[in-house]
Amino acid sequence: MSSFLLAPTDESFVARLAWLGHGRAALIRRGLRGVEKESLRVTADGRLAATPHPATWGSALTHPYITTDYSEALPELVTPPQRTQWETLQFLCDLHAFIARRLGNELLWPASMPCDLPADAEIPIAYYGPSNLGRLKTVYRHGLGYRYGRAMQAIAGVHFNYSLPSEFWPEYREHERRTESLREFRSSELMGLVRNYRRSAWLVTYLFGASPALCRSFRPGGHELLTELDADTWFAPFATSLRMSDLGYQNKTQGRLSIRANSVAEYVAGVRAAVTTEEPRYAAIGVLVAGEYRQLNANTLQIENEYYSTIRPKPSKASEHRPLVALTEGGVDYVEVRTLDLSSGDPVGVNQSQLRFVEALLIYCLLAASPPISDAEQAEIDARDLAVAREGRRPALTFREGGRERALRERGLTLVAGVRAVAALLDADAEGYGAAVDAAAQALDDAEHTPSAALLAALRSEQASFAEYTLSLARSHAAYFRDFALRPEREHALEQVAARSLEEAAALAARDPRSFEAYLRDFLASA
Repeated sequence: MSSFLLAPTDESFVARLAWLGHGRAALIRRGLRGVEKESLRVTADGRLAATPHPATWGSALTHPYITTDYSEALPELVTPPQRTQWETLQFLCDLHAFIARRLGNELLWPASMPCDLPADAEIPIAYYGPSNLGRLKTVYRHGLGYRYGRAMQAIAGVHFNYSLPSEFWPEYREHERRTESLREFRSSELMGLVRNYRRSAWLVTYLFGASPALCRSFRPGGHELLTELDADTWFAPFATSLRMSDLGYQNKTQGRLSIRANSVAEYVAGVRAAVTTEEPRYAAIGVLVAGEYRQLNANTLQIENEYYSTIRPKPSKASEHRPLVALTEGGVDYVEVRTLDLSSGDPVGVNQSQLRFVEALLIYCLLAASPPISDAEQAEIDARDLAVAREGRRPALTFREGGRERALRERGLTLVAGVRAVAALLDADAEGYGAAVDAAAQALDDAEHTPSAALLAALRSEQASFAEYTLSLARSHAAYFRDFALRPEREHALEQVAARSLEEAAALAARDPRSFEAYLRDFLASA
């Protein structure tokens, strides 16, 4: 069986690296990066908050930085594109400080796996107001609840958005001696990045997975992977990320999807088929039942966002079209990495070392040769991702790659060698990219240096349940942000954005005279 193995000996990678090394390294520095960070709102004693999204934060529908994900109690903080990792995390810190001052006695849950949850039907679904767009967002979430259960949707994570500097693309196209338009070239190359990230996403799960344990309320009946740590906590002894496992975002229905990334056209065709093809299991749920919408439609995916992938090619945010149309017309503008668990020890849920490593990995994935992914290779990728999420710290773990069994440690170190070469180009001002790669190599050499191992060690040493330990961190982070020096001008600006978002949401409800049925029909037809 043919396969492609990412390795620093790849001739294409070596040649491109040499080209950049001859005075062109600045072309890959200062790309645009942003973070989308989810976290549950909880009560002072660590239970899921039943209160609505705070009005002092603005409208979840129209606020550009503070919204909600699945639940009314699951805020999502979104940074605008920034040129440095430091600026990205500074903005994220400012957002945390702003909302912390307006949370009352509530806290933000700092772990990916949720707090002690009520019955599934009692987990509140996000509400976006009476506008047609708001109703569409809420009905979509009702559909997710019917399809996957609300508890699964209460899992939180970090998404990293990245694009290379615009000045990189013309020179890179010239070096590659390509003649297509710049838009077509960029899209083609970014799809190559997507393919290589799919091949290497398991490494990010191993290095930064931080969810090997969970509250018993999440899975009261247990699971063959889980062992009891205490009366309130399940854990998987060698897991890195239960969030990325079949206890989290992996499910059998989506596992049957055939959404390939060998070209923009192929990717769009795969997603379009999923959002327009009825799934019998979902048809049985019903769409409009007794006058209430249970889901937007009965298709395999209601909309594009329902596709749970490790990375997504994304169109320009300036486009007003649905992602499918925007990708077709405008091509790929940036990528969204979706494999990061919350780093519960970091007040904002992520740290610069993680982001530096992922940035260097993404550039490596771009520069390395990226042939098409066959069905057989995709099956290996899926199995590898699941194995590392479920038991990535198992000693001497192997997985299949290219039809052969390969050791996780050796394959990881091979990948890291390539990432290290990119990090050297990014580290012009000793910004810490090399140190981030060193930390990754250390974690591959000794699994005890992974966040997942550290969490289990902390639970055992403190003799605390997952809920107790995480609640203690939540209180510590709240105290940190209460004392955080939020600049008055930034706080004032965020207050203005919040007020404006409320006005925009109200105007949106009044602006569209169509019935929701007509609005939904037009929306679905746009695919």
